[in-house]
Amino acid sequence: MKNNLKVVELFAGVGGFRVGLERADKYFFNTVWANQWEPSKKAQDAFDCYNAHFPSSVNCNDDIAKVSNKTFEDMNIDLVVGGFPCQDYSVARSLSKEKGIEGKKGVLFWEIKRIVEVSHPKYILLENVDRLLKSPSKQRGRDFSIMLATFRDLGYIVEWRVINAADYGTAQRRRRIFIFAYDKSLAFAERQMKKSTTEILLKDGFFASTFPVNEEIYRGRDEQVELPQDILEISDEFSFGYHPSGIMIDGNVHTMHTEAMNPQAIPLGDILQDESEVDEKFYLNESQIEKFAYLRGPKRIERTSQDGHSYIFSEGGMSPTDLLELPGRTMLTSEGTTNRSTHIVEVNGRKRFLTPIECERLNGFPDNWTATMGDRMRYFCMGNALVTHLIEKMGHTIKKIEAEETNDIAQISMPL
Repeated sequence: MKNNLKVVELFAGVGGFRVGLERADKYFFNTVWANQWEPSKKAQDAFDCYNAHFPSSVNCNDDIAKVSNKTFEDMNIDLVVGGFPCQDYSVARSLSKEKGIEGKKGVLFWEIKRIVEVSHPKYILLENVDRLLKSPSKQRGRDFSIMLATFRDLGYIVEWRVINAADYGTAQRRRRIFIFAYDKSLAFAERQMKKSTTEILLKDGFFASTFPVNEEIYRGRDEQVELPQDILEISDEFSFGYHPSGIMIDGNVHTMHTEAMNPQAIPLGDILQDESEVDEKFYLNESQIEKFAYLRGPKRIERTSQDGHSYIFSEGGMSPTDLLELPGRTMLTSEGTTNRSTHIVEVNGRKRFLTPIECERLNGFPDNWTATMGDRMRYFCMGNALVTHLIEKMGHTIKKIEAEETNDIAQISMPL
């Protein structure tokens, strides 16, 4: 009997998915292949970090579009994971009609589709920014609908949830959409299809069982729609207002606005290093203190657009420093720079940046995980990373599903 899942990690960064899955069960989640490539950059800091921590797998530092289908056909992949960019997913009919639909070149979702198509894993777990549900602004929901229809055509059921990491025991208010797709032929899928979609979204689904929600739908925001069969029609004409939680089965979509049950955040102050460990370079000088006071303060400035139109730019004020009794704000790739979004903490009367180690802690990485690179890139990589605690929780659920799946298959194959 198979006792682990073969995992492929795409757009791996510094390994957030793998850190979380291996924390759930290092032996059960067997990552056999990973890809990380930063285009137009000579230095491949994220890949070097990943490779240093995970030398046992095949780690690829090539453009994923240039990796052959055969690479994935021969792997017997069970689970594909990855955090991919939010891009324009519009499609067009190819010049040669028999080739069907073609996605815009360079869009990494189509590489996910290609890999899934040739390897057909049992499970797919993806992460993206939550604005994916609303893009593009002129045709709301089109891009996500194309994704759902793509997975429908590949034979998968899809669940999704926008999760604020701070609601489930972390120190960062980071909202991201997670997408879990599973093969319709699995016993787990068959069991799910016997339930109502409301039961799945509020109680028994992948996300509801991992991240409990209140059983009352937030402000009654609950919608259903059937996706057009033709993806080209979706690309050209379809729009829909998706809510933060939902499921798609055979093109039928049910989406609702759910709320976390008993949110339990960790204060920012709990993840700070002891001040005796903080290098002097992270403390603000007088010039920086003055600059941040301006950046974080309220503004009302008259500006002129390129066409000569005058307008008032206004911006509300924010706390001069980040409150230590609250979870941190969403960390961006600009963390650690002189930028309004950068966290500034005040400890023992002194103001400072978060250290790279504290940023690693905000995302649930071990201390000094990114010590293979300079401070600027350490901040950048953590701004790009996901919260590994969430992946750990999902890993436990996937392991439970697979254990039940194995038992179901064993029962089906037993002679009467």
